[in-house]
Amino acid sequence: MHSPFMVNQQPLQLSRFPVTKNDQSNLQAWDAVDEYIINHLHELSIPSPSKIIVFNDNFGALSLNLLEHHVSAVNDSFVSQQGIHYNLQHNQLVNDNLTLLNSLQALPNTPDIILLKIPKSNALLIEQLCQISQIANQHTIIIAGARAKDIHRSTLKLFEQYLGHTTTSLAVKKARLVLVNYNKQPQLSPYPTVWPLEHTKFNISNHANVFAREKLDIGARFFSQNLPQVQPDYQVFDLGCGNGVIGLSVLAQQPLAKLHFVDESFMAIASARQNITNNLPAQLENCQFIANDCLTNIDANYADIILCNPPFHQQQAITDHIAWQMFNDSFRVLKPGGELRIIGNRQLAYHVKLKRLFGQCTVIASNHKFVVLSSIKP
Repeated sequence: MHSPFMVNQQPLQLSRFPVTKNDQSNLQAWDAVDEYIINHLHELSIPSPSKIIVFNDNFGALSLNLLEHHVSAVNDSFVSQQGIHYNLQHNQLVNDNLTLLNSLQALPNTPDIILLKIPKSNALLIEQLCQISQIANQHTIIIAGARAKDIHRSTLKLFEQYLGHTTTSLAVKKARLVLVNYNKQPQLSPYPTVWPLEHTKFNISNHANVFAREKLDIGARFFSQNLPQVQPDYQVFDLGCGNGVIGLSVLAQQPLAKLHFVDESFMAIASARQNITNNLPAQLENCQFIANDCLTNIDANYADIILCNPPFHQQQAITDHIAWQMFNDSFRVLKPGGELRIIGNRQLAYHVKLKRLFGQCTVIASNHKFVVLSSIKP
C-alpha cells in the first residue's frame, strides 16, 4: 500500500505483517503519529548522518524514512521486526544503516535523536523511559508521539519523572507529539517484577511488556484449572505463552513432557525462560523458548497438544487475524489426533472458527466471562 512517505524519490510502500492476500481490514501499516514525527524531523533539518534510536516502530514507517542516518530500531515484537525487514526488502532498500534490536538488547550510547511511539502499556513506557535515561544527554533530541486521546496528564508526568521538562505539540490529524529536554539522572527500571503464584510454591517473574505483572490474571487462572492430561514425552506448545505460567503448570504435573514456549514478545520469551529456570530448573532441558510469528516454520504433524489464549489485537488495532493464524498453524502442526485447547472471551465465538477448521469443537468449561474449547485434529 502506497504511504505518504517518499524515499529515494519513490513512494514508500508499507504493508502490515504478516502479509495477507485477502486482507479485508484496510488497516494501514502507518498512522498519523508516524507522519507527524517524520514531518517534525524535516522541519528540524537534522544533520546527516545522525545517530537515531527508534522505539516501537511497528512496520518500518519511521525507520525506513531515516536510512540516510544510523538507525537502531528497538522493538519487543518479533512480528514488527519481521514487518520492518519485509518492507525493507519489498522497497528494495539497502539496510547498511539500520540495526534491529529487541527490547532486551543493549542500546547505543549518546544518540543524537530518540524517537518513541508511546506504547499502550504504561509498564513498557516506564521501562523504555528508564532505558532512555541511561543513554541520553542534554543534547539528545527526544520526540515521542501517540494519538492525542492516548496522551494523558499521567503520561506526561512519567516523561517529567524519568527524563525531564516536557511539552506537547498541537494536535494534527488527532496525533500529538511529546517533546522532552533531558535533564535527569539515569534511572533503573522497576522491572521485571516477581510475585508468588497462588496455591503453589512458585514465584513468577514478569518483564514490563508481559500481561499480569503482579498476579495471575483471571483468564489464565481459569485456563490452568482446565488443562488436558499430558503423557510423558508429549510435545506440548504453549502458544502465546506470555510469562509461561500455563507451560509451567503442565511441567509441574508432568515433568517428562517436552514444552515449547512460543510468543512474539521478546520479553515474554525471556520471562518464560526465567520462570522455568527459577522454579523447575531440572526441566529446563526439556524446554524450548521461541520468539516467532505464531508457529511459522514449525514442522507439520509434530505436536501432541497446543495450548493457547489468542490475542484479539495487534498493537492498537482490534483484529481476529492473529487468532485465525494461530488456529490454522495449530491445525498444521498438530499430529492426527492431537488437541488444540484454547481459552477466550465468550463473545469472541472462537468455536465457529474451530468447527470450520477442525470439523468439531467441544466446550471443556465455561463461566460468565470465559470459555475453554477443545478441537481434535482428524
